[in-house]
Amino acid sequence: MLELANIDAGYGGFQALFGISMSVKAGEAVAVIGSNGAGKTTLLRVISGLLPASSGTMSMEGTALRETPPHKIVETGIAHVPEGRRLFPRLSVENNLKIGAFVPAARAKFAQRLAFVYELFPRLKERRTQLAGTLSGGERQMLALATALLCRPAVLLVDELSLGLAPAVVERLMILVARLRDELGLAVLLVEQNAGAALAVADYGYVMEHGRVVYDGPRDRLLAHADVREFYLGVGHRAGRKSYTDVKQYRRRRRWF
Repeated sequence: MLELANIDAGYGGFQALFGISMSVKAGEAVAVIGSNGAGKTTLLRVISGLLPASSGTMSMEGTALRETPPHKIVETGIAHVPEGRRLFPRLSVENNLKIGAFVPAARAKFAQRLAFVYELFPRLKERRTQLAGTLSGGERQMLALATALLCRPAVLLVDELSLGLAPAVVERLMILVARLRDELGLAVLLVEQNAGAALAVADYGYVMEHGRVVYDGPRDRLLAHADVREFYLGVGHRAGRKSYTDVKQYRRRRRWF
C-alpha cells in the first residue's frame, strides 16, 4: 500500500533522514519508535508532502508521491494527524470537522461521514457546538483523529498520539487505533516516543536513531530484542529491570470507548 525506498530528506543544509525504506500494508498498524530528534516527525512530514524528499521513491497504491502536489496527497488516501493536535481553537468541534472534509469525495458524503465519526467519538457529538480550544487534551486528540477520518483515508499517519496526555487517556486512544485497524481495515503509521504504548497495538515496528532505521520487524520480535527492551521499554540491566506495563496491559484489554 504505502512504500518508501531509500528516502533522504532534510532542512536546508541539514540532512535529517538517511536512506529510509519501509512499508505499510492494508489493515496493518506500524509503529515507528525512537528518541526525540530521531527523525520520526520529519518522516511523516515527507510522506504527507510537507517536506520534500531529496532522493528515493515513495508510492501510495502505485501513485508516485514525490510527483504528487502536497495538496493532492490526501486524495491518494493518506491523512496526517500532526504532532500537537493542530486544530482551529476558535471554531466549534463541528466546524473543525467540516474543514476535515475539504476533499470533494468527503464533501459529497459529509453527513454520512459526520455520523460515522460521532458514533466513533460520542464525546465529540456531545460537544459539537463547543469551541475546540476549550476541550481537554484527550478530547482535542479525539477531534484531531476524527478530523483526519472525515476524508476516509486508507492510511492514517499519527504523530505522537500520547503527547502530554495522562496514561489512562493514552490507553483509550491506543485501543481506538487498534479498533480502526481491526474493524475498518485502516492502515496506521504511528510515530511515538512512548514505545510501549505504540508496540502494544502495532503489528510491525521500526526503530529510528539519528535519521536512520536501525531495527525493524514484527512486534513480538522487537519486544524480544535486548536493545529495544533496554533502551525503549525500560527492561534490562541498565534500566534496573523495570516492567513495561503498557504492552502487557493494553494487549489484555478489549474494551472500546
